[in-house]
Amino acid sequence: MTNFRNDTIVIDTPSADNDPLITFTEPDSLALSIRASALVFVDPVSKALLEYTERIAPSEATVLIIGETGTGKELIARHIHSLSNRHEGPFVAVNCGAFSESLVESELFGHERGAFTGAVNARQGWFEAANGGTLFLDEIGDLPLSVQVKLLRVLQEREVVRIGARHTIPIDVRLIAATNIDLAASVRAGRFREDLYYRLNVAQLNLLPLRERPGDILPLVRHFMRRYGKRLSLATTKLSYDAEQKLLNYPWPGNIRELENAIHHALLISQTGEIKAKDLQKMHYQLSQDLSSSPGNVTTGLLALENVLNNLYENPSANLFDRIEETVIQSAYAYCENNQVQTAKLLGISRNILRHRLQRFGLLPS
Repeated sequence: MTNFRNDTIVIDTPSADNDPLITFTEPDSLALSIRASALVFVDPVSKALLEYTERIAPSEATVLIIGETGTGKELIARHIHSLSNRHEGPFVAVNCGAFSESLVESELFGHERGAFTGAVNARQGWFEAANGGTLFLDEIGDLPLSVQVKLLRVLQEREVVRIGARHTIPIDVRLIAATNIDLAASVRAGRFREDLYYRLNVAQLNLLPLRERPGDILPLVRHFMRRYGKRLSLATTKLSYDAEQKLLNYPWPGNIRELENAIHHALLISQTGEIKAKDLQKMHYQLSQDLSSSPGNVTTGLLALENVLNNLYENPSANLFDRIEETVIQSAYAYCENNQVQTAKLLGISRNILRHRLQRFGLLPS
């Protein structure tokens, strides 16, 4: 995913609370399957985060944003850009996990014509595209070590060399990186360069999961109810007390994006525009996932799986392992609603490995 839009705005929501809000100007026009489309700053920890963000934003410091999927990392990056002296320049958002290892270097630094098979034209990379503005690299922890070395050099020298070129191109870019993994642990495991980690970690923003900033939940609910109520042409929208309590007591493993999906779905099935606890069915699959994560239930589930496998071993079919693997990948992918990031996290594999399996089993469009 690469996005060149400068469309983040900061407003006071039209409510009695006047909750500070960051959102996209046209969120419905963007692909937001796993991204948060709104941030509020009502909970005390969120207010502190906003204050710190607005202090560092006018500087040229490199920023590292850490947070789970769906917590609003891109929105806070756009807010930093909008408050900086680069706000009139481009904001380029890139998902590092969306490209294979063989392509990411070309995408990041560009290439010359004839640099490799298929390079029929010269092409600038993301750094050049963001010149004079801000480059946001999401899922920075997915970069292969070979590319990490070259990224470190670019940050030190402030110039890029396209693949197949012999000359350097100066760049003027502020870098904001984001990750949903523990980069310090990746450094200790040898998967992420220590020198690059310290180069990125000049200013650090920790976006806590929604369950750790409960004061933001109901303001976000009100925002999404207004937004989807208007889209669905509902005269009024209302939240019942039992629904409110259910929303506050739920752990929100999918964070803001899951909350938005839950409210949208509840308004779709509501008969009157009032959301009741029974309308919050979208939360059920995550609740069942939480319940199944206890050690006892995992053991029971594995024993049941072992029984199924024993039955398959008694009457084996051709390519049994491949068929089992395909079934595991396919069921996990469907369970996560075709979300690659969540599927890889669920299975404990990298996104690149998952993409390879999905392509192999014909589960991705050609």
